[in-house]
Amino acid sequence: MASVAEPPAAAPPTAAPPAPQLPSFKGRPGWEFTDISELNLAAYRPLGDGDAETSGFAPLFELPEPPVRPDRVIVTSFERALRQHGALVRAHLGSLIAADDVFVALNDASQRRGAFVYVPPGVTVAEPISLATIQPTDGTLCNQRTLVVLEEGAHAEVWEQFLSGAERLDGVFNAVTELIVGDGASLRYVCGQALSEQSWMFGAQRAQVGRDASLDWVALGFGSRNGRVRMETRLTGQGAGARVTGAYATAGRQHIDFDTTQEHAAPNTTSDLAFRGVLEGRSSAVWKGNIIVDPGAQKTDAFQESRNLLLSKRAHADAIPGLEIQANDVRCTHAAAIAQVDPDQVFYLRSRGLPVDQANRLVVEGFLAALVERFEQGPVRDVLAGALERRLARVLSASDS
Repeated sequence: MASVAEPPAAAPPTAAPPAPQLPSFKGRPGWEFTDISELNLAAYRPLGDGDAETSGFAPLFELPEPPVRPDRVIVTSFERALRQHGALVRAHLGSLIAADDVFVALNDASQRRGAFVYVPPGVTVAEPISLATIQPTDGTLCNQRTLVVLEEGAHAEVWEQFLSGAERLDGVFNAVTELIVGDGASLRYVCGQALSEQSWMFGAQRAQVGRDASLDWVALGFGSRNGRVRMETRLTGQGAGARVTGAYATAGRQHIDFDTTQEHAAPNTTSDLAFRGVLEGRSSAVWKGNIIVDPGAQKTDAFQESRNLLLSKRAHADAIPGLEIQANDVRCTHAAAIAQVDPDQVFYLRSRGLPVDQANRLVVEGFLAALVERFEQGPVRDVLAGALERRLARVLSASDS
């Protein structure tokens, strides 16, 4: 696994900034289901020069290091990109995400870790680009920034993971991601977080997809104790398409909140979003999705679904689809479902001689298999299936203990 999340350049030690005003639970749109009143930002100091990377973490997925990349392709740490490619970075940085909430503003104002990926016009990167940011130290705030730019006709695959340096690390991970997919370009972006279940996770992620371009976006939410992630996709050119696939598996008292948007800003665009979650213990999850069709975006074809499987009577999930349609020649549909494990399926498997724990596991694996099957046979499907299998084993072992 290649990691570009290098320690930032030497700088004077930074003191913790004054704690900003956090959004109040049920007091601000978007935060109706996620209570962060227990978060004291002032108790977490920003990561500094002494917080070196650590090797004591468990990767979510591992990819081979590519032997060589095409000329002019840039893959580097965010800090180094600002020093060596400042004009290029500044031309795109902040173009998709404004400092419209406290966490984005905090990211903009602080020292950041992360990555910059740039693929020039017409260039194809054959091997996946692997990125990782590891929060190494307890009691810290990690402001993470990712900027991926694919120029016209470029093609690339980027796999990124957010990790903690220790299993019970207590920290705040604050990520901002911008994905710019130029006309005729194609990007597959896989982003997984397996942070400590003592950590807070906040994310603002947005993609812009140009004319006849395509985005295949995968989100895996396995770790953290509490937090919220916004995922927004804006289709700005005719013929643009996006597919968004999300999976989460929670246990204990974890809480995960995904807020997704598919905005169609041009005619003849398509989007397809599918999220599935498995919840154990007293964990909870929220998916709130919205399809927006702008005026004039005729011939839009959009779909979204969220399905949750509860493995415990104390687990809870909310699935809230939404539509905002301002054009009259569109096809927009949604679906949502929350259910317990089907006892008839378990009974059928037990009648074939399987013990109850194995029968339950097969039912859950079948539920998640629908997500894996969204991808073609090959390395991508294998890596995603492996990550889901390992997380599911951990969740189910928690239910047995």
